[in-house]
Amino acid sequence: MNARKRFGQHFLTDAYCLQQLQGFINPEPNDHIIEIGPGRGALTQQLVGLCRTLDLIEIDRDLIPILLRRFGNQVQLHEADALKFDLRKLSHHNALRIVGNLPYNISTPLIFHFFNYLDMIEDMHFLLQKEVVDRITAPPGSRTYGRLSIKAQYYCDATPLLTVGPELFEPKPKVNSAFLRLTPKQPLLLIQSMSQFDNLVQQAFSQRRKTLRNSLKQWISAEKLKSLDIDPEARPETLKVVDFVRISNAI
Repeated sequence: MNARKRFGQHFLTDAYCLQQLQGFINPEPNDHIIEIGPGRGALTQQLVGLCRTLDLIEIDRDLIPILLRRFGNQVQLHEADALKFDLRKLSHHNALRIVGNLPYNISTPLIFHFFNYLDMIEDMHFLLQKEVVDRITAPPGSRTYGRLSIKAQYYCDATPLLTVGPELFEPKPKVNSAFLRLTPKQPLLLIQSMSQFDNLVQQAFSQRRKTLRNSLKQWISAEKLKSLDIDPEARPETLKVVDFVRISNAI
């Protein structure tokens, strides 16, 4: 079956690379793994039989018969949109491990969706556009550090594992991909209002070349920033995640 553009499908076909992904995931006999967008089952084949439970969530109904023929009752197959799927339906005893080759066009919304379930997730391994992985893992002060970096790093430790070239996919994407591990963590400081935090970070990075004094002047005074031991003349990309949390909570 050919990949469908409307679902953002690029099927990973390289056997050695698939074995590498399996090694990074390291499935254990008691694991409960959920694979997002299994496609034709290339990564599924690396996981089936190695874990206690393997759930597949696939939106493309034409792939369902292919997956059923290949794996039968070895997996639990769900024809659904992962963006709307309630993972609590699948949680029983073990923490969930989420894996997948995510479509480029919805990878960020999908990751944000899974952040709603971190209390029941052990870790997540995703094959993503490399640019997205670079943004998620970017440290303060780097050119790619921004809203996505801050949101992801508030919730998780983010580790890039492997760069994957376009020649290993069918069809070939126009960009490089990368394999990423996200491990939920306890934040250093809890956000009191997530909606306010999101709006604050969006405001700061909408004018990222401006100083905090200017970009946040409608939100917080320079004097208040100083009282938080934050330089009003600093630019947003130089602040740590916890600094944005402190500003948001102070507001």
